[in-house]
Amino acid sequence: MGGSSFSHGRVAEEVAVEYLKKQKYEILEQNYRNRYCEIDIVAKKNKSVYFVEVKYRKSSAQGTGLDYINAKKLKQMRFASEMWVQEHGWTGDFELSAIEVSGHDFRVAEFISQV
Repeated sequence: MGGSSFSHGRVAEEVAVEYLKKQKYEILEQNYRNRYCEIDIVAKKNKSVYFVEVKYRKSSAQGTGLDYINAKKLKQMRFASEMWVQEHGWTGDFELSAIEVSGHDFRVAEFISQV
């Protein structure tokens, strides 16, 4: 079925949101999108905004989810975060972040608050 990876991604994002909430992050937005870009999660903690990319991998046989955050992806993340900052008039600090969710049990394998 073509929709299975989409639903896995949604579950992984929900797991990531719950993880961030437990770490005392305030979730500002999920699935921010405009015609040019998207951001999985926008969260805030200690006066900084974190733009979080969520990567799900069932197994690490072909690399971890974080392995897929390459220079091109970082450029896209930077562009999206700058659009959000401008659109929302945010004047504080912000960081690009990533969470890897993995396995059949959808557990957070790693969280990097600054990529």
